[in-house]
Amino acid sequence: MWRGMVLLSLLFFLPAGTFSWGFFAHRFINFHAVFLLPREMLAFYKSNIQYLSEHSVDPDKRRYILPEEAPRHYIDLDHFKQSDSLLLSSNWDKAVEQFSADTLRVHGIVPWWIQIVKANLTKAFAEKDRNAILKYSADIGHYIGDAHVPLHASSNHNGQLTNQLGIHGFWESRLPELFAAAQYDMLIDKAIYLKDPLAFIWGRIHQSAAAADTVLTIEKKLSDAMNGQYIFSYQKRNGKYERIYTVAYATRYHNALKGMVERRMRASTHAVASFWYTAWVDAGQPNLSEISHSK
Repeated sequence: MWRGMVLLSLLFFLPAGTFSWGFFAHRFINFHAVFLLPREMLAFYKSNIQYLSEHSVDPDKRRYILPEEAPRHYIDLDHFKQSDSLLLSSNWDKAVEQFSADTLRVHGIVPWWIQIVKANLTKAFAEKDRNAILKYSADIGHYIGDAHVPLHASSNHNGQLTNQLGIHGFWESRLPELFAAAQYDMLIDKAIYLKDPLAFIWGRIHQSAAAADTVLTIEKKLSDAMNGQYIFSYQKRNGKYERIYTVAYATRYHNALKGMVERRMRASTHAVASFWYTAWVDAGQPNLSEISHSK
């Protein structure tokens, strides 16, 4: 519980966002991932926990200025045939041979991009490059978090195909903002070494894709049952009024999901810590105390 209280003071002085898990959730995930690291990494990461939390949202900010950034956050798994799954889950070069780079970028490249960032993080550890370690640690936390969001693995990413516009932000931003700090159990097992990081993240993406229909169907049934009433209200945020889902409706939806959001956030947090740990091990387990105060 104390982590949640500390996190609230750390997070809420910065503006919330609308992409990916939402700014709050990405900060929440990176923050809690730090505590899953082994002793040899913990001091360095704890001393930089504010950076890792604040900069967890940098990839979303880059979407405003870099056209190539958006595909790094998702993959439309339902666009491909089930028989394509083995090719998709292979390395980038084999996937390009089958589908072309342009096709893959249109439908998202998050699993392969995570591999690229992981390689960059490993290199940063090996070179004891403090700034690069922090940058890539924050970045990879964001992309791994996105891979755990069901609608990041679906072409119906914002309910646009089912008349549910806004459900993307509802599930991954509004619900965590309302319930995560106070209710979610973030006492999670320590980070593990990932023998095959690409296979691991593909497994998490398939879990996300399998949950996408539940995310959509439950909200649709709940909305229909309420005949569109008491679903939305207005809140002043960043100097302007915006339409948001009411607390009452969000609570009903959150309860109907039976812990899904909490499970995905816990899984995200453990995965982030495990990727950090794996990159450090693959770099030869450098002594991070030697770079804790370097520039």
